[in-house]
Amino acid sequence: MADARTLNANMSGMMGLLRMGTPGGLSGLGSLLIALVLVSAVGVPGFASAGTLQSIMFQMPELGLLSLAMVVPLISGGLNLAIIATANSAALLMAWLMRSMLVAGAPGGEVALVIVAALAAGLLLCVLWGLLTGLIVAYTGVHPILVTLGTKSLIDGVSIYLTRGTVISGLPEQYSAAGNALVLGVPVPFLVLVVASLLVGVLLRRTGFGVAIFMVGSNVEATRYSAIDTRRVLVGVYLFSAVLCFVAACLMLARFNSASADYAQSYLLITILAAVLGGVDPFGGFGKVAGLMLALAVLQVLASASNLLGLSDYLKLAVWGFVLIVVMAAQTLRARLRR
Repeated sequence: MADARTLNANMSGMMGLLRMGTPGGLSGLGSLLIALVLVSAVGVPGFASAGTLQSIMFQMPELGLLSLAMVVPLISGGLNLAIIATANSAALLMAWLMRSMLVAGAPGGEVALVIVAALAAGLLLCVLWGLLTGLIVAYTGVHPILVTLGTKSLIDGVSIYLTRGTVISGLPEQYSAAGNALVLGVPVPFLVLVVASLLVGVLLRRTGFGVAIFMVGSNVEATRYSAIDTRRVLVGVYLFSAVLCFVAACLMLARFNSASADYAQSYLLITILAAVLGGVDPFGGFGKVAGLMLALAVLQVLASASNLLGLSDYLKLAVWGFVLIVVMAAQTLRARLRR
């Protein structure tokens, strides 16, 4: 029954549109995106401009990478509530190392060496958090929601205690410049998101590890009887999620030119919303990166239009939560009706 639900999961989007996770669902999301762009261009002053498009491409990468970090555990039948905490902890460590190891007027070679060392330390920290989470999920049998809620509290607590809740700033100009650079008018962070999404898509669809993730999400017991080490797969899932958090941390650090344990906390809800709208089955076993990217584009267009209209950020957060509840309820009801 779980397999049938997974294979036939149909996601209801905004305005009662779409069957998500199928070719028709992807085309429906694309149609919704085009409609939103046209409506915003006509009805929102200042939306139809190159500046708005470039702003969307600057704002989307961090959320996109964090959403990818959420999608991989979701497909495996789990969840990672620690993605924001993991990214912030790595950003704090990298920012502290860059600021403490560099002196004013340091030569370019020394600056580059310090930046590389800081990035390596941030990656190692994310790997450690990912391994810790994956090992607990895989070898204790505790539900991923409880495990990642615990690791989220642990990571946030350590980060806030060590930094006293302050913001670490004063990064090398070379690092910030690289993170905000343009290539033929396209922001470098957006290109990083495109490359990362392609790599994640290939890994999920074209590798044995990716196929195993879908199998674990569909039916973990059947997968275990298929001679697949499900524990190793689960450890790999949360390790991979943590590495994606590291990439997001690098982009956040470059764009904000600072780091804090409080940054991007509201993104956690939106990553789940984007995944569900994009056709990822919250029960595991099904999902497409292309659907996620289209859903992110839809949400980003809505957010940009709301900003231009001067709507409150709190109101937008409430709307995201309402949409998530509606979509989850519609998906569950549709699955029951089909069974």
